[in-house]
Amino acid sequence: MSQLPLDRFLPGVSALAYGCMALGGDWDASPVEARHVKQAHRAIDAALEAGINFFDHADIYALGKAESAFGRALKERPSLRDAIFLQSKCGIRFAEAKAPKRFDFSAEWVRASVEGSLGRLGVETLDVLQLHRPDPLMEPEEIAEVFTALKAEGKVRHFGVSNMQRHQLEFLQASLEAPLVANQLELGLHRLEFLEEGVLANQPEGAASNFTPGTLEYCRRQGMQLQAWGCLSQGRFTGRSLDDQPASVRATAALVSELAELYRVSREAIVLAWLRRHPANIQPVIGSSDPARIAASGEAMTIRLSREDWYRLYVSARGGELP
Repeated sequence: MSQLPLDRFLPGVSALAYGCMALGGDWDASPVEARHVKQAHRAIDAALEAGINFFDHADIYALGKAESAFGRALKERPSLRDAIFLQSKCGIRFAEAKAPKRFDFSAEWVRASVEGSLGRLGVETLDVLQLHRPDPLMEPEEIAEVFTALKAEGKVRHFGVSNMQRHQLEFLQASLEAPLVANQLELGLHRLEFLEEGVLANQPEGAASNFTPGTLEYCRRQGMQLQAWGCLSQGRFTGRSLDDQPASVRATAALVSELAELYRVSREAIVLAWLRRHPANIQPVIGSSDPARIAASGEAMTIRLSREDWYRLYVSARGGELP
């Protein structure tokens, strides 16, 4: 595999990312406990041992406690900061007394979110800040102003987005001085729209694809890193009970097991290697807090699926032959 697009901005970044959403305990107001910090240590160590040095956060994960637990782990081992890259996301606000759950890309909220993440993580700089979900009230000029200020202050090195389509990316990028370095989308064997949109061009079935045409190509042309959240498909193909799953999922799980034996890696590695085989050089973001599953996922960086095996998985997962 060639280098990740993100490597141009963060030299040495790993091909996989570790998603920290499962850290910090429950999503409530209870405090971060010592056991949560130990869990963070175990996850960090398992990721680093697997060759993963990129850690993905969001200010909302466990209502901020994921960042807090991670930050306490960093405080206990300060040298870790120089060995890893940190990304966080902002822009989602939960319901309050007089407001529903909403998205907020205002300069005031972006700055407050960054300050909060830096404080919880106990660091001076985020390597990447992403806008979490598209805000219909987004003002690109306002975002550009706060991005420029945060970078000048040394609080954020690079900026990206999550869950945005091509036209939103182009609209926002037109006002920014620096390039957006990443776009994080839900991609995987369970979410094939990023492929179906192109494969089903000029086909009636393509009308049902919920993926904006040109998004994949735009990110590739711009050298923007595509990151994949939800990429392990909630265990559908790697050991989860299949009693309530459709035939295509059961067949694909069996194929994943077959290929795991053929390539002599874990089933998780096959699922992730399928994403990595795409020429967009997708960076999967794995979210398990289980050290064994983190290690299993790391094996994806040791193999490259053949074109035929990639298509076998794709056709199986889509539940029917290509047009």
